[in-house]
Amino acid sequence: MLKFLFICLFPMLLLSQNVVRSLNHENWKFKQENKENWLPANVPGTVHTDLLANNLIKNPFYGTNEKELQWIENENWNYKTSFTITKSEITNQNIDLQLDGLDTYAIVSLNRKQILEVNNMFRTWKIPIKNYLVEGENQIEIKFKSAVVEGKKQAEKLPYTLPPDERIFTRKAQYQFGWDWGPRFVTAGIWKDVKLNFWNDITLVNVKYNQLELTKQKAVLEIITEIKAAKSRKIALKINDAITVLDIKKGINRILTPYEIKNPKFWWTNGLGEAHLYPFEISLVDDKVTIETKEINIGLRTIELVQDKDAIGASFYFKVNGVPVFMKGANYIPDDSFLPRVTDSIYKVRVKDAVDANMNMLRVWGGGIYGSDAFYDECDKNGILVWQDFMFACAMYPGDEGYLGNVKQEIIDNVNRLQNHPSLAIWCGNNENNEAWHNWGWQKQYKYSNTDSTKIWNDYERLFHQLIPKTLDSLLSKEKNIYWPSSPSIGWGRKESMLQGDSHYWGVWWGKEPFEMYEKKVGRFMSEYGFQGMPNLQTFKSFTASEDLNLKSETVRLHQKHLVGYETIEEYMKREYEIPKAFEDYIYVSQLLQVNGMKIAIEAHRRAKPNCMGTLFWQLNDCWPVTSWSSVDFYGNWKAFQYQAKKSFENLLISVVDEGDSYKIYIVNDNLKNFRGKLTIKTIHFNGKVVSESSLDKEVEANSSKVYYSLPKVAINKKNLKKSLLSVAFISNEKKVVTHFFWVKPKRLALTKPIVKIRHIDNLTIEISSDVLAKNVYLSTNENTHFSDNYFDVLPSQVYRITLSKPSENIMVKTLFDILN
Repeated sequence: MLKFLFICLFPMLLLSQNVVRSLNHENWKFKQENKENWLPANVPGTVHTDLLANNLIKNPFYGTNEKELQWIENENWNYKTSFTITKSEITNQNIDLQLDGLDTYAIVSLNRKQILEVNNMFRTWKIPIKNYLVEGENQIEIKFKSAVVEGKKQAEKLPYTLPPDERIFTRKAQYQFGWDWGPRFVTAGIWKDVKLNFWNDITLVNVKYNQLELTKQKAVLEIITEIKAAKSRKIALKINDAITVLDIKKGINRILTPYEIKNPKFWWTNGLGEAHLYPFEISLVDDKVTIETKEINIGLRTIELVQDKDAIGASFYFKVNGVPVFMKGANYIPDDSFLPRVTDSIYKVRVKDAVDANMNMLRVWGGGIYGSDAFYDECDKNGILVWQDFMFACAMYPGDEGYLGNVKQEIIDNVNRLQNHPSLAIWCGNNENNEAWHNWGWQKQYKYSNTDSTKIWNDYERLFHQLIPKTLDSLLSKEKNIYWPSSPSIGWGRKESMLQGDSHYWGVWWGKEPFEMYEKKVGRFMSEYGFQGMPNLQTFKSFTASEDLNLKSETVRLHQKHLVGYETIEEYMKREYEIPKAFEDYIYVSQLLQVNGMKIAIEAHRRAKPNCMGTLFWQLNDCWPVTSWSSVDFYGNWKAFQYQAKKSFENLLISVVDEGDSYKIYIVNDNLKNFRGKLTIKTIHFNGKVVSESSLDKEVEANSSKVYYSLPKVAINKKNLKKSLLSVAFISNEKKVVTHFFWVKPKRLALTKPIVKIRHIDNLTIEISSDVLAKNVYLSTNENTHFSDNYFDVLPSQVYRITLSKPSENIMVKTLFDILN
């Protein structure tokens, strides 16, 4: 009875729960500074998308509209809203305003009183505001200053010029200032959530964990909770079903709680096992009432970056759970120029693109953003490791105390947010800053004195070799703290770049070297390389009129940001193919061209295992509809290269390579077990006739790359080179892999017209067959259907089964013969 009375008399003491309230949908408005009219705005959003929603600008991605919208970046923009605080809300002892992302320079006022000034797009801003609030209506206003203008002001304070432009002074997504695959849209606005946190005498600030021990028998964890208390008190900490009563002091309390899991399931990368996650719920409980809860998913795994000196130079590879794992994947850039449009569903699809293409690592590139929680959650669930750059790219950055202090807090915010994800493998200081300083000729271009050069380089080392690693040391336990100062470690023009560290190899494309150079330029870990391919015709039609679908069109050329991109594509195309006349055919051949180069590169990297232990191509995706290095275009359409990447990244790969006087047949096995089976080698005429055939019993070793057969060139009839292919298969009880190798370049193939037949098995399944070799069969529909395979070769007398993403009756077929004859 007494207990009942106590609860009735003091409900706020025992039953109070911390509450988070979103302000995203509180009727936000915006306007250009010095203008009178306020217009509806979206939060999260950007000024560009708000102007577009109010029909004040044209679609930024259409035609040449990009050029007409550059005025936006030079203006200041104001946002405001009113919200009501109820009588019960105002009685909370503490009310915090949390701004998860403001882009970028802004002054925040509440009820006409300035409460905050911000200068970093990547930081989370949290400030107590109870003393500024009133019961009833309250108004918040955020005034954004032009990041371009502010950056130029900062640049003027230095006695020398820091390359390349004003973007380096602004802690903001660098790609928005324009890149060789992206437009210049320097945004402003409230790009992440705005919320109010209501709490009384205690709140759960942060939860993280350390993995102290991991064996097959047990995992020993240390759960670290940071609790903020307005006064000393007792509180129960509940971790899943385990409860501990704590004596909490006023201020920040850091609580370490051991937690053991018996017979743990390990977290594995895609292709090697289950990415098992243990859900954890950490709660503050007061007399059986949950005050606040945070949830995390823990993946139990070990990861090491191994850099041992060897006969070549020094290794560079990752061990996962004690096993050397070859990393297969791509570089990932932001999915849109206007970031709030990238929803959780888009992140899920993009990670699925990686999983479906047999990848196990994505590199979050340093000129973009730290990804949303949804991105890392999907990587966690699917066994995709993340190489995480900090947000610095292709530049030299300031080293003053204000800038460094800002960066330090940016690192703290993002490392605290991301460190619990088992997918996060490595933290990298920057993209290509080191290489740029040593190889791009900046000292000569900007006419630096010795004093200036020394100062700039010292600032570089202070940021990337001192501040960032020291900050990581203060935040992370040893098993989570793998840091690499700059990617690549050495520029691609130097011999040492192939002997140690990670490599960005751009001799193909930038250096115009032949595709075959990929077979010679193989480093220890290839973290960047690439070749462009055009997106499909539907993507071109999304941003230009039909009459402008040609390579001379201003619109088509604007949606290619490399200065000589189309010229480079055509130069390589002449080497490999005949140049098609029709624009649609040109697109198709450009995608095949991209496949040719990238297939050579990926397979050369994989054959070189274990000397080379990683291949991350440039790039997975696009931020707008464009001709670029991507394998998946802006709308999520797979280019031919993404289909090839899926095959080239298979755990069991057959790769044929011309090595002097013979053709060597490699089998690369990334699986952790051996396979015994039959290796079959056939020379097949394009009409289906088997010219020669041999087979052998072979055991393919686990986690290896070896030559399993050598075919002397003298044994091959030279008259058949243009009209036959080598078909190699390995078949065991568990695995079947097949590859086709052509002796000559595509333009020299003696193709004959194929009769391709399509048979519908059901609404989502078709079978493809042909009377003769059908080279690079491209399937398409007007419904934008996704096919399980595309751009594939069909051999006569064989049937290929393909699944469709949705029912499609009218399937169109194109082959290489149709284009080149």
